[in-house]
Amino acid sequence: MSATILITGSTSGIGLGIAKAFAAKNYNLVINGLGSDEQISNVLKELSSLTSAQVVYEAADMLKPQQIREMIARVEARFGKIDVLVNNAGIQYVAKIEEFPIEKWDAIIAINLSSAFHTIAAAIGKMAENKFGRIINIASAHGLVASPFKSAYVAAKHGVVGLTKTVALEHARDGVTCNAICPGYVLTGLVQAQIPDQAKSRGISEEEVINDVLLAAQPTKQFVTVEQLGAFAVFLASGDAAQINGAILSMDGGWTAQ
Repeated sequence: MSATILITGSTSGIGLGIAKAFAAKNYNLVINGLGSDEQISNVLKELSSLTSAQVVYEAADMLKPQQIREMIARVEARFGKIDVLVNNAGIQYVAKIEEFPIEKWDAIIAINLSSAFHTIAAAIGKMAENKFGRIINIASAHGLVASPFKSAYVAAKHGVVGLTKTVALEHARDGVTCNAICPGYVLTGLVQAQIPDQAKSRGISEEEVINDVLLAAQPTKQFVTVEQLGAFAVFLASGDAAQINGAILSMDGGWTAQ
């Protein structure tokens, strides 16, 4: 029987890249995230073409704890268990703290941090009962360092780091691991689309936008790719990673080494 993975925020970007990596390993895939009916349908078709296992979509709103916990229950009822849980859902907003809208703060904390608490709290009991589980939280370089104007995002990602360590300690003897990946800037479609506009507004070349703006903090001057993140997540889900637990793993081109 195929193992089952649930990935929040997986209809595009990093989450979709991780889903593709696990599809290649023939996991049952449960994806979750935003998108039109057509977009979701296309993602399901694409993932289904990569695997012989099942691919399903769950529309739970990461702002709503009850929907999150009901999603976990449905997935467990359908597949019997969740072997791997990837908490990737996230949003961003940038503003000075004195100008930061309260509703934006609340939403970022809810989606980037609290949703991970709810998925883990709902799923880990069955994992411990089965004596196997892999929880992978997608944090950020901003879970380790700060940048101006990102108070909510930085606070949430630091919170994810602390949550990861605590969960790892609580279930260290249950065959369950909990680790966090902290990516630097990742070349997703959303980031790529910003480059021409940034170049135009700043009056600089697209290459300068990449090197001097987006990758200013990354010594390699290279983006992390979704394929690299997917491969890393697959490794953390494997038996070879059984003694990696409570680890905060940077994948940022050297950003946090400075």
